[in-house]
Amino acid sequence: MASAGAGCLPAIRRIAVFGGTHGNELSGVFLVRHWLKERAEIQRPTLEVQPFLSNPAAVQRCARYVDCDLNRAFTTESLSMPPNDSLPYEVKRAQEINRLFGPKDSENAYDLAIDLHNTTSNMGNCLIMKTSKDDFTIQMINYIKNTLTHDNCQVLLLENPAVQYGAIRTVAKHSVGLEIGPQPQGVVRANILANMRKLVNSALDFTHFYNEGKEFPPCTLDVYRAFEKVDYPRDSEGQIIAIIHPQLQDNDWKQLKPGDPSFLTLDGKTIPYNGSSAVYPVFVNEAAYYEKESAFLLTQKVTLKANSMKVCKT
Repeated sequence: MASAGAGCLPAIRRIAVFGGTHGNELSGVFLVRHWLKERAEIQRPTLEVQPFLSNPAAVQRCARYVDCDLNRAFTTESLSMPPNDSLPYEVKRAQEINRLFGPKDSENAYDLAIDLHNTTSNMGNCLIMKTSKDDFTIQMINYIKNTLTHDNCQVLLLENPAVQYGAIRTVAKHSVGLEIGPQPQGVVRANILANMRKLVNSALDFTHFYNEGKEFPPCTLDVYRAFEKVDYPRDSEGQIIAIIHPQLQDNDWKQLKPGDPSFLTLDGKTIPYNGSSAVYPVFVNEAAYYEKESAFLLTQKVTLKANSMKVCKT
């Protein structure tokens, strides 16, 4: 029986599963294409789940994007641009997706978006959330982590304006991003795809149980809150002059202390991390982030709390 203090929240009925937002991140491309043909795996009695290939033109080219990054195009500015043929392909695509699954920040928007990505960084299984104040998302991620106890899964919080961007998943009322790696661009690996598949199905299971009336007690969730991106050292012409140090490479989620090696110049000089306190770097040496002038993101460990939660009976 539900306790008197449990928070009553709306049912989560409509779920979008976005794959191929970046056309060379192939786990999501393969899964969405499969689920569009064979939907039984992602069907749940209380859910309407819509798999969707987000950027088909980029998928066709096996490229991250055609004109600009679709996963940065869901800003107020881009979504409000007057439609015309001269708009970048991804801006037009973002406006179309916003019509199909939004409008963003409206009551008509889809209830939940699950956004599938791969990273070349050694991130393992990573879930991304956009706010620390969404009990449903915290409870869902807590359920996923507890269900997949044998598969290490970290949580990245992109709440700080310095690291936020116009992600496709923000079109829905609630969202979670999946970043599974390491996987090279334009390559699909069976173990990485299997991990992504388990995470999606766990999220769908949780949402179905919630809709059926299961009460979830208060919980805490340890996350890594991103607060700053660090660029590569560059010369006066903007060219990169140092690469990720071997001691930092592949060590996402591990503590980086002031004075620890972070970069290595081509003439062998070590450049230490010069921050004032220990941090946890993520997206270390991500291939797609060279153009975004980001060698890694800095995060701090924090603990989030969610109230007890149950669905409102209608």
